[in-house]
Amino acid sequence: MTSARQGPLAGLKVLEITGIGPGPFCAMLLADLGADVVVVDRVNVGADDLDLGEHALSNRGKRSVALDLKTREGVESVLQLVTNCDALIEGMRPGVMERLGLGPEICLKRNPRLVYGRMTGWGQNGPLAHAAGHDLNYLALSGALWYAGQPGEPPLSPPTLVGDIGGGAMYLAVGLLAGIMSARQTGKGQVVDAAIVDGSAHMTTLLLALRAGEKMTSNRGQSLLDGPHWYNTYRCADGKFVSLGSLEPKFYRELLQRLGLENDPAFRDGYAPRNWSALRDRFSELFARRSRAEWCTVLEGTDVCFAPVLTPEEAAAHPHMSARKVYSSDGGVLQATPAPRFSDTPAAKPGPIPRRGEHTEEVLSEWTTSMPS
Repeated sequence: MTSARQGPLAGLKVLEITGIGPGPFCAMLLADLGADVVVVDRVNVGADDLDLGEHALSNRGKRSVALDLKTREGVESVLQLVTNCDALIEGMRPGVMERLGLGPEICLKRNPRLVYGRMTGWGQNGPLAHAAGHDLNYLALSGALWYAGQPGEPPLSPPTLVGDIGGGAMYLAVGLLAGIMSARQTGKGQVVDAAIVDGSAHMTTLLLALRAGEKMTSNRGQSLLDGPHWYNTYRCADGKFVSLGSLEPKFYRELLQRLGLENDPAFRDGYAPRNWSALRDRFSELFARRSRAEWCTVLEGTDVCFAPVLTPEEAAAHPHMSARKVYSSDGGVLQATPAPRFSDTPAAKPGPIPRRGEHTEEVLSEWTTSMPS
């Protein structure tokens, strides 16, 4: 399996301490791009563990070893694996890895070039560092949730995508790769503190720039990206939805022309916030007259900036997504293919999901008998 790996990260060795959410997704991303990722699984699954078993897509392409980290033997086995890897990923609450005897100080002593990635919601320090939380909570505190939702409605974001994946896993991946580049130049590893509150706050940079330029306000529904009739979603006659993003004037003009509204005086001052509520109502009434498929015939592929709102299954079958092979279905399980794409070192097809402990003997033999070059 190791020799067959391909992609820009082929040759990279990553050790993952099993967890949920952003940590495993980050490790999957690295595995998708060719890294040899070994996940240290629990020997037994507890009642409080979220175990997806054969459907744990975030474990695809990894190898699994099962170790009991509450035993001296299990901890020592992990430390032996640490000696021979480039990076470690853990998503425990602050202090847990230290209590297990696997904290950064001990691991970096075993492998001074190790990049030790810590994935949490609140971060390694601060008043909330030891509190429980999930994606929605981190977004709420960071300010990233504020603009998510319609005026007058409670804010709500897509589950896991903005916080766990965008503000968490992706920032951890960047941090690990940056740390590995530094370690290869200096011979010295370091700790990467990837907190979802940090990453999701960082993701608001464009919004903050718009606020500084007085293009966004603190009131939802009154700014360029969260209030206009031309930047919204609408229900169609069949109960399905479409999206509009006609932000620039040239796109807005084409939208009105294709909707037959170019001469309607109500839409002439479409950039004035005072008109948006009434014009959203007009658009809602208009789009409710035809099915989603009919609106696709009129608007899709034009410069209106339009797309139907699709389920993942519908997205996989869409001509554009199908042409790019964005999704695959292995064994009847839908999953997204590796991204991004590389011209000279393309990623391989995602590997299988390992059984718990499937590679314990293989990895312990392989990683503890060879030293990093």
